[in-house]
Amino acid sequence: MGKPVKITDQNKDWFLKQPSTKRRFRTRPQRERYLIVCEGEKTEPNYFIALSAILPRNLVNIKIKGLGSNTLSLVEAATSLRDIASCSDYPYDHVWVVFDKDSFPAYDFDNAINAAEARGMTAAWSNEAFEIWYILHFEERITGMSRTEFKGKLTSHLGTRYKKNSQEMYTLLQKLGNEDDAVRRAKRLHELHLGLPPSRSNPCTHVNKLVTELNEYKIPTE
Repeated sequence: MGKPVKITDQNKDWFLKQPSTKRRFRTRPQRERYLIVCEGEKTEPNYFIALSAILPRNLVNIKIKGLGSNTLSLVEAATSLRDIASCSDYPYDHVWVVFDKDSFPAYDFDNAINAAEARGMTAAWSNEAFEIWYILHFEERITGMSRTEFKGKLTSHLGTRYKKNSQEMYTLLQKLGNEDDAVRRAKRLHELHLGLPPSRSNPCTHVNKLVTELNEYKIPTE
């Protein structure tokens, strides 16, 4: 045991400047873990893979699965993946399912969204198709479109033939479109369809909610 310090010495400069013997711990933000389960095997996964690639890995870890499943079966698959991870050392903090209305019955579409929410997941759904999110980067849209119309519109806006499974769509949208406008326009569609079930909300997309949440992890640029 060291020599006790005199009370008269405790206010002297030499004593006050001594390094603290208390142990200091560095604090670091918790890395959030996301599971994004997509209906499509390429279109939606390619978009979110490109988005996640620019996010800091020390802040967020994103697992993206394109299962080729739809509506309720997709929610069941996402539930299974989440539950398996929950039994490990790396559970997911956030689980999202991404799927479209397409030609599926209204009952199945609405029930899948309700089932996801009941299980603590969030549905980034689109009616009619995921491509409405792309369209909103370029224009306001309040009337429904067929898949053929989506393709023609995007070909016109991109200046090149739209390829559904392209790995470049995220980059092209950032370069040629306006994501902030897309978010604003998507919110406008939410307001227009307020009170209606998702199956009757056409056009509409909630993909903007997932994109906005992931963008919060971006490192600000000067």
